[in-house]
Amino acid sequence: MGWWVEGLGYLASALCVLAVAMRHIVRLRIISFIGGIVFVLYGLLIGSWPVVITNGVIAALNVWRLRQELGRGSASEIAAVPIEAHHPFLDDFLRAHLTDIRKSQPGFQLDAEPSFARLITRHGLPAGVLLGEPMGDELHIVLDYVTPHYRDSRQGRWLFGDGRATFTEAGLKRLVANPITQEHRAYLEAVGFRPEGSRLVKGL
Repeated sequence: MGWWVEGLGYLASALCVLAVAMRHIVRLRIISFIGGIVFVLYGLLIGSWPVVITNGVIAALNVWRLRQELGRGSASEIAAVPIEAHHPFLDDFLRAHLTDIRKSQPGFQLDAEPSFARLITRHGLPAGVLLGEPMGDELHIVLDYVTPHYRDSRQGRWLFGDGRATFTEAGLKRLVANPITQEHRAYLEAVGFRPEGSRLVKGL
């Protein structure tokens, strides 16, 4: 067996370890899929059908799960639940995630008092929060946060797409954001916000 074949096995193993270490679920699936394919090639080269079959199934499962993660969320999977801005549960949620929140939205303060608050859930579990201040028919976003486990943009695409009734039923016609970090700006642009001067806006 050539050294490069053995190296392929080590590469596949490294990719699988890297996948387990990933916090972003979509990246985890992608890296795991690549690792599975490399293991399939390695198994073929060494003539090990158990390695080929097992990792072929793993690669296929990752493709299936990726399609679910990147597909459009349904109302039964994702929901925007009205909640009081200083509800004890929301306060605890924000405090628990404050360090992560400030990585992308460093200006957020716990003492903010927005009158519009929605807890975003997936499969009934808290996955994020959106806070904003209505100004006429515009909602000025104070916080738009998604927990690391659900950070695959699916939630945002639902909220600002099929789930936009949570805004329109409150009489809102536009969303306005002032992202500070490039990470937050890139996310907002990915879910349909467009530049307007120094702001990003999205019509409803």
